[in-house]
Amino acid sequence: MTLPPAEKYRLQLLARIVAKEIKVLTQSDERLYGVTVPAWTVADLEIDLDLADRVESFVSRFGRLQDTLGDELLPRLLTAVGEQPRAFVDNLVKAERIGWLPSGQAWVDMRALRNQMVHEYMEDPLVLAKALDNAHVFTTLLIQVAQNMIQEMTMRGWLLVD
Repeated sequence: MTLPPAEKYRLQLLARIVAKEIKVLTQSDERLYGVTVPAWTVADLEIDLDLADRVESFVSRFGRLQDTLGDELLPRLLTAVGEQPRAFVDNLVKAERIGWLPSGQAWVDMRALRNQMVHEYMEDPLVLAKALDNAHVFTTLLIQVAQNMIQEMTMRGWLLVD
């Protein structure tokens, strides 16, 4: 399928953004999980400003990559491959069918974690600690989904291979 130049450019731009977001999320994940984050440490985020910054960075970058993929790249890529984007959950089903996403439910679970990390940040340190640990595990999946989508664009000749 031949893409209009403006759409091809937008996909290329999103691919560059996603590549940068993968890099900074990986760095944040390594900085946060290079140390253990027990519940008592999370409860003391107001005291340990370095830990608080690392948590904030990880949460922000995890959410940003998820938003860029789900809200921007996925609908555009579906359109580019000839699929009609629909409601978000329907788009997840299509992404799973195409093979970009191993499980639409995993994405829904990641979104719930993102919301827990943001909204439970100051309320319940145990919920936050568990959400952070689960998000750490999901980081690999999130990055793999991004790479699958970029690989699709590369295979179709929409991206230049470095």
